[in-house]
Amino acid sequence: MYDIKKWDISIRNLYEVYSKLTRDVCFQRSDCTATEEEILLIEKSLCIEIPPSFKECLMTYTKSLVFSASLPDDFALPQELSQIFSAGFSWSLDILMESEESRKGWVEACFSDPDDKYDKVWHNKLAFMSVSNGDHIAFDLNDSNRDKRVVYLSHDDGEGHGYVLGDNFGDYIEKLIAIGAPGNEDWQVLPFIQNSTSGIDPCCENAKKYRQLIGIHDGV
Repeated sequence: MYDIKKWDISIRNLYEVYSKLTRDVCFQRSDCTATEEEILLIEKSLCIEIPPSFKECLMTYTKSLVFSASLPDDFALPQELSQIFSAGFSWSLDILMESEESRKGWVEACFSDPDDKYDKVWHNKLAFMSVSNGDHIAFDLNDSNRDKRVVYLSHDDGEGHGYVLGDNFGDYIEKLIAIGAPGNEDWQVLPFIQNSTSGIDPCCENAKKYRQLIGIHDGV
């Protein structure tokens, strides 16, 4: 299981780490948690059960969180990490419907053919995090497990399209925090993923290297 209560400490530590590198850093967390009634209302509207580890986070930690940081333009990174320019992730019960409506909009406008290999990835998902470039991070409702895996949806033929990011929400967030929470565009997180089904690996060499570069020296 995931120790969601420790996430706040870990994210605050990341805030301190990035604050030493840049002034462009933000950590905002709502003091409110979601009520059972709010969750049920959203689930009824979506006709989808919110996956358990995400629901637990919303009801016991916070219903809304934003973490972001921009690396300085002159921050030196090796070639294998050179596409990383920021850090960040977010979630919000209040905009869950908006994220999902955006995914549905992409399906209707561009990815309507479930028999097409690329389009199919956009179908039967629940988007919960929007990426600034128009992509989405979503729960894969095709997953037979109740706590659905987290996958990346690219609208522009991105290399990470359909990649698994975590076995579920808890696994995804813990591993993302562990590698230093690089920005959520696929090209920023792919250096920490071995293949399309492996998910984020906080023990890989690139993760160790990135943590050291941003000032985390105590490992995973």
